Amino acid sequence: MKQEPYEPFSKLWDQLSKWLKLDAAGPSPEGNVRPLHQQKPKKPGRRRFWSFAGALVVILFFFLARGIYLYTEWLWFGEVGFTSVFWKMIYTQVGLALAAGAIFFAVVYGNVMLARRMAPRYQFGPGTEVIERAPVPDRLMRLLIPLSLILPTLIAAGVGGAAWEEFLKFLNGSSFSLADPVFGRDVGFYIFSLPFMRTLQSFVWWTLIFTLLATAAIHFFDYAISWSEDRVVFAPHVKGHLSVLMGLMMFTLAAGYLLKGYVLMFSPRGVVFGASYTDVHAQLPVYKFLAAVAMVAGALFLVNIYVRGWKLPVIAIGIIVLTSIFAGRVYPFIVQQYRVSPNELAKEEQYIKYNIDFTRKAFDLEPVRDQAFSAVDTLTATELQANTATANNIRLWEPRTLGQTYNQIQVIRPYYSFKDVDVDRYTINGKLQEVMLSPRELKSGALSAAAQTWQNEHLVFTHGYGLTMSPVAQSTAEGLPQLLIRDIPPQSDSPELAVQNPAIYYGEQGNDYVIVRGSIQEFDYPKGDDNVYTTYEGKGGVDVSSPLHRLAFSWRFASLKLLVSDAVTGETRIMYHRDIEDRIQNIAPFLQYDRDPYVVLVDGRLFWIQDAYTTASDYPYSQPVSEGYNYIRNSVKVVVDAYNGDVTFYVNDENDPLLQTYRKIFPDLFTPGDQMPAELRKHLRYPEDLFKAQATTYATYHMTDPRVFYNKEDLWSVARTTMNGKQVTMDPYYVIMRLPNEQQEEFMLLLPFSPNNRDNMIAWMAAKSDPGAYGERLVYKFPKDKLVYGPTQIQARFNQDPSISAEVTLWSQSGSQVSYGNLLVIPINDSIIYIEPLYLKAESGQIPELKRVRVSYGGRVAMAEDLSAALQKIFSAPVAGLPQKTSTTGTTTTGTATTPSTEPAAALTIKQLSDSAMEHYNKALDAQKRGDWATYGEEIKLLEDILKKMQATGA
Repeated sequence: MKQEPYEPFSKLWDQLSKWLKLDAAGPSPEGNVRPLHQQKPKKPGRRRFWSFAGALVVILFFFLARGIYLYTEWLWFGEVGFTSVFWKMIYTQVGLALAAGAIFFAVVYGNVMLARRMAPRYQFGPGTEVIERAPVPDRLMRLLIPLSLILPTLIAAGVGGAAWEEFLKFLNGSSFSLADPVFGRDVGFYIFSLPFMRTLQSFVWWTLIFTLLATAAIHFFDYAISWSEDRVVFAPHVKGHLSVLMGLMMFTLAAGYLLKGYVLMFSPRGVVFGASYTDVHAQLPVYKFLAAVAMVAGALFLVNIYVRGWKLPVIAIGIIVLTSIFAGRVYPFIVQQYRVSPNELAKEEQYIKYNIDFTRKAFDLEPVRDQAFSAVDTLTATELQANTATANNIRLWEPRTLGQTYNQIQVIRPYYSFKDVDVDRYTINGKLQEVMLSPRELKSGALSAAAQTWQNEHLVFTHGYGLTMSPVAQSTAEGLPQLLIRDIPPQSDSPELAVQNPAIYYGEQGNDYVIVRGSIQEFDYPKGDDNVYTTYEGKGGVDVSSPLHRLAFSWRFASLKLLVSDAVTGETRIMYHRDIEDRIQNIAPFLQYDRDPYVVLVDGRLFWIQDAYTTASDYPYSQPVSEGYNYIRNSVKVVVDAYNGDVTFYVNDENDPLLQTYRKIFPDLFTPGDQMPAELRKHLRYPEDLFKAQATTYATYHMTDPRVFYNKEDLWSVARTTMNGKQVTMDPYYVIMRLPNEQQEEFMLLLPFSPNNRDNMIAWMAAKSDPGAYGERLVYKFPKDKLVYGPTQIQARFNQDPSISAEVTLWSQSGSQVSYGNLLVIPINDSIIYIEPLYLKAESGQIPELKRVRVSYGGRVAMAEDLSAALQKIFSAPVAGLPQKTSTTGTTTTGTATTPSTEPAAALTIKQLSDSAMEHYNKALDAQKRGDWATYGEEIKLLEDILKKMQATGA
């Protein structure tokens, strides 16, 4: 039967043919359009040539830039000794990308070309009469189809390459030796196998969808699908082709429904995270039914090849759609509302128990030991004196405040900076002492504008220098920290703290790349009006002496100066990835890292320690934290040499299945933990991020009885404190203290709890850090019938005390900035002491000074110049052995602490005391007139001391 040509598509193909120069032969002598297979194209025109040339240049430029980047990365991985890690990641990513791209292209292209081969053939009759509809010309489609598939294929390749970690874990998964209670599958199946299986199913599904659409489009353009009398007409071969594709889609959909059943292990539907009663008894059967219907639908599509019409597969698809809407949503809703909710505890009790057990395992809470803590108010000055090792290490300096002070008194030059202040412990003069320290790093951006030249930024100013350290509990008379390590070059009065190699080439402020061992010496440190210069003698950096290396790095860093500089010699090396976070993550991007790396001084050298975590979000029944993961272990301790840049990944948890899998994947990456030097091990800390996650989870999951858990009868929360006028959740803090019923002080992390939505305290958790007891966690619970004040309540009592509030008000009214440090809850014996430092900063000044310490115990509050004086007020008796501020009256200085003068008060005459009192009184008046309330407070305090001495003499 004769048919009219479909004009819009004919015109479209004519235009494309004309643009591609496929119709250059012109019309036939008879005046009809010559069949395209008889036409001969002209040689490419100028526009076409330059179009292809431009595209080729862009593609070559992209691959050249990417190749140079990978080449320089390979050189860098060789520097740090992890070339095998680099190639494992590259081979896997490239292999998966090629495989995914090739499979996608082959499936789509193969089906499209098959559709072309099955297209109706064409011929022309006399004049313009069309006997059959002509398909799109083969020559045109052979060009257009591959071009149109470039972008989708690249996207598919990107998806495949991005799944490299899932793929490697799928191949190397380890067992958790723990099965889920619903399917009986090992937890490792959910963490190592299920993610890749879902990615694979999704890839197949979308590949088939794209193939179906592309194939249908080709059939449509080739007139194998047409409209006739308000209905779609399929050519016989089209029905078979599309039926096979849709059948495969139904089989893939069935696999997806089966995998969704396993995903119910992470369902948030019920009262707890994980599969609930409704999920197991309603949603799971629906998924199984849908999988079965999808399988039947797939079979019907294949049968449909031989059956007229589309009724059978359409019915099957209709069943899937209706079931997914009504059975998949309505039925579970009905079960939840009318079967579970009226008797929720009875229905959900066993699933609550699953959630409790699996969450405690996932966050390693089962080893936590609970103990009672009486919180009595019977502590005496004598007992406190017996705990001076604890009292002497109570942190009075808040890290942010101390960082501001360091940056004012110890930067020495404006291009140095203290980015972060860390807390650690060192043995000094035979005693364990808690200290705060910060490295003095170079900040090249702080150089003056005139000094920010390429030579200065990359060849001269290459490294930071030294560190500053101070004890956590001591200050000078001016309220400044007493420095254990200070100045440039680093100076210390303690041999244990001698810094032999203070240069910092790798740190938290990595800046840009630097070039060392060149003909230009590096700036080492300032010395008076002069500078000291040096040449790097370590092994860090990549050799840049060869022309190929210089060319590659010039391209990577977009610097022609690097290529032509005379400073580059045969010994020159280039350092990049100098930021330790970037350096570590570049090697092992599959680990998660603590937000607070810290520097340590060991054997006169500086090292960075970074805690690394293995995490997962696919642990069955485990409640996720706010960061999204529901499994975590601190399985790796990363150590970075601040001078050489050496990176070592020490194993910290041999039993972690996730780490066992990573060790199978990267056997050369991890170093056994027992090979860590003993001096470094002494500085390991229980990490704050892990402790916060565990403490937050424990606040709920200390309740192990499902009924108590369901009713939230004993729900806790991390205690809150007031900072800058706002209530915030307390952060964990490090302390040196002796736990109840133990003999030795230890370095540990501590955090108090409160009952949910209440301000009083209910318990506190501690995590030990010292070797031999590392990782032990204990929770001390207060009696439930006893009120123990929480941090915000104690802060309110401080502010309500007339003498304290009056003094603070005077400072504030004078224009001085008053700020408070962290309020610390310090357990001593069976009692609790609350301590909060107060800082003062002049209105125009930048140096915060520690001016007062507020203490509360047993319902009493006091504020004094130092901790010793405040505790003396609380206990109405002196506590010997505690640090005091240096004073000019009635005290003598001994080392870094002060002790009361042994000169008897009676030796001073009444006249001398009264003269001294009048002198301090006049000084106080003068300070008041000037608005110098800090000096005013000090003079009033000294006047008070003299009046007490006069009273003691009987005057």
